[in-house]
Amino acid sequence: MPQYNLHKLSTTAPKKFDKDTTKAETEKIVGELNELQNLLYAEGQHSILIILQGLDASGKDGVIRKVFGRMNPQGVDVVSFKVPTEEEAGHDFLWRIHKNAPPKGRIMIFNRSQYEDILVTRVHGWCDDKLAKKRMKAINDFEELLQEHNNTHILKFYLHTSAEEQQERLNERMTNPAKMWKYNKRDFEEAKLRNKYYSVYEDCFKNCNKPEWVIVPSDQNWYKEHLIAKALRDLLNGLNMKFPTLQAQGA
Repeated sequence: MPQYNLHKLSTTAPKKFDKDTTKAETEKIVGELNELQNLLYAEGQHSILIILQGLDASGKDGVIRKVFGRMNPQGVDVVSFKVPTEEEAGHDFLWRIHKNAPPKGRIMIFNRSQYEDILVTRVHGWCDDKLAKKRMKAINDFEELLQEHNNTHILKFYLHTSAEEQQERLNERMTNPAKMWKYNKRDFEEAKLRNKYYSVYEDCFKNCNKPEWVIVPSDQNWYKEHLIAKALRDLLNGLNMKFPTLQAQGA
């Protein structure tokens, strides 16, 4: 099992990666993903769950737009999990998650996820370590259920940004008219809790690791998008999917 120390993991692309070359390769992969998503939908035997986690301003929205934006909207869904509504809070913490799990043939993207209930809740003391361990077990059982009983393939990405890059992006939300709608003064207070978030994330990576997390260096959007697009492309290619024939459809 990989060892995770977020303070020591790079947030930037290795020097061997050229920006223009990598962006061109990503563009090619995104085109492949469009065709593979169509095949996934047509075959209807597998489902894909993409989990995106990261600190504020790590670029989750950008990934969704750049990597998944050209796919057929009939086969891709996105749901963001924010503070639970009154109805959601009246159920177990996985209730709102499970009802959004992807059916066969579809890709579901979680912008934040079930992991919020063992991350932000622990940082702020709303969930103690004992309860967190119980929730981790429930999450592991839930993910095993999806994988073993619905052919759901899960990719879990943590978008890893540096403190400097996060501050720059948060500050941009106060000066760039196109990004002011994202401004939330509370994000600056949350950014001060980086060390606490690192601690609970590392515990999450260690204890909820089937499948294992992919730590994505995310200071450079072009590299982040490349890694995520490639991981999904490789997963879909590995499923060896086939278009249904007329005979298979009973024609």
